[in-house]
Amino acid sequence: MEQLPTLAAPGVGERADAAADAACHLYDAVAPWSSARTGGWSRTAAEDAAETIETTAHALACLHPRAEVILAPVHAALADLRRQFALAPADPLDADEVPATPRSVGNPRRTRWVRVVTPPLPRQQPSGTAS
Repeated sequence: MEQLPTLAAPGVGERADAAADAACHLYDAVAPWSSARTGGWSRTAAEDAAETIETTAHALACLHPRAEVILAPVHAALADLRRQFALAPADPLDADEVPATPRSVGNPRRTRWVRVVTPPLPRQQPSGTAS
């Protein structure tokens, strides 16, 4: 397990703390509503909340080279959430920003295996057939 530095870059700690506080206030605002319905949420509020999570995930992806792959399911889940509720897709980011989708992940639903190039196995006769 890798340890992070004790001190963050200027402004990072304060902004992360403010984002955590804002997330708590948002939860407190919607928690009284039943989880069985979308009560309390509007289309704009849901889009803003999804964008906040996406942007935070992009920021966390800068933490370490592996963080981008680790966070890929977050982006996939938010894209699915947007589709399920007919929300606009995430805004693509320009070349000066981080990529809109993680570069190193193809299909986050599949487990990523290390692929090793090996020679193909000889063709086998199907069982139960005579040659």
